[in-house]
Amino acid sequence: MTERTWAGTHTFAAEAVLEPSTIAEAQELVAGHRRVRSLGTRHSFNDLADTDGVLLALTAIEPAIEIDEAAGAVTVGAGTRYAVVARHLADRGWALHNMGSLPHISVGGATATSTHGSGDRNGSLATAVRALEFIAPDGSLRRVAVGDPDFVGSVVHLGALGPVTRVTLAIEPSYRVRQDTYVGLAWDDLFGRFDELTASGYSVSVFTRWNTPDVGEVWVKERLDDASAPEMAPTVLGARRVSEKADSPAADGLDNTTEQGGVPGEWCERLPHFRIDATPSNGDEIQTEYWVAREVAVDAIAAVRAIADRVEPALLVSELRTVAADELWLSPGYGRDSICIHFTWKNEPDAVATAIRHVERALAPFDPRPHWGKVFTMPVGDSLPRLDAFRDLVARVDPDRKFGGPYLERVLGI
Repeated sequence: MTERTWAGTHTFAAEAVLEPSTIAEAQELVAGHRRVRSLGTRHSFNDLADTDGVLLALTAIEPAIEIDEAAGAVTVGAGTRYAVVARHLADRGWALHNMGSLPHISVGGATATSTHGSGDRNGSLATAVRALEFIAPDGSLRRVAVGDPDFVGSVVHLGALGPVTRVTLAIEPSYRVRQDTYVGLAWDDLFGRFDELTASGYSVSVFTRWNTPDVGEVWVKERLDDASAPEMAPTVLGARRVSEKADSPAADGLDNTTEQGGVPGEWCERLPHFRIDATPSNGDEIQTEYWVAREVAVDAIAAVRAIADRVEPALLVSELRTVAADELWLSPGYGRDSICIHFTWKNEPDAVATAIRHVERALAPFDPRPHWGKVFTMPVGDSLPRLDAFRDLVARVDPDRKFGGPYLERVLGI
């Protein structure tokens, strides 16, 4: 078997990829195999999904999208891509609270890894989860919902609790968003007025290459809760608004990024960085990301800027985003509002490995937590207050470790 992740950064060692077309078929496959790991849209950059057994790909199962308007929730197949769910909701007057930068990832995989969008008051995509349906080791179905004792430990699960077949997400009435680009932000303004910067919109992303005279670009996504589109400020902290995509590493000359220039549109057509109706970049890249507490954000950013000369040779672009705290045990945002420091690297593994060592050394004083689906080398145990509780949950749900794998053993000790 020669199966790779989306970006080609990992070749799976599993015996086979199994693609059930129904939940019942998936149950039979789980019951009949010794070791099983879930496989979504393969957007992780490491061996998170791998196993010495079989991979269970759930993307072929029908989305079967069910909206419960009274409960303000939608239930979908875990292998369904966010682009599909978002378009279905928008066409019926509903919305999600946020989107990741890439809408082509699966609901099950994104929530299981605490993948996120941006916004001071916006939690990760996992914080929208209201219920999960797992396949147990014996092939039976097990449901966990808000209010259940195991819920907060089960949402961000990294596949350790079994394949997820259905996910229920909170929804809200549809809304519109405009996206504006600002250029020329001075480093002194970012460091001195960081909170003001990230509060300038519903979702704010800062793109940089660390060694440039000014920071780079700021993408401000502003929520419009009525039909009108208020004019955005011509400047944000001295950065000037531009009417079109700027010629910078953030846009990279792509025509598949979402509409900018302040043109109002549906939430699902502005909150992601990439259009839901277009193919994103080809994935010829490596990614890493580290979450640090909001109160040390400026110092952590400054620490990375101080090693810009060691980062730049391997770097394509970095992005800074904020995420609100949550109570999900394995979430990098557990218990603290966070700033996410993201790196998109060239597909040059040796140079990237060297750069990652420098970044992790620079961020070590700030108690960083890595994004589970991206490349990192740092130990994570001390930064996760509920790791022992999660291990106990895994031991109870999957005592024979049918759903284990080398990543879980190496990274989490389970």
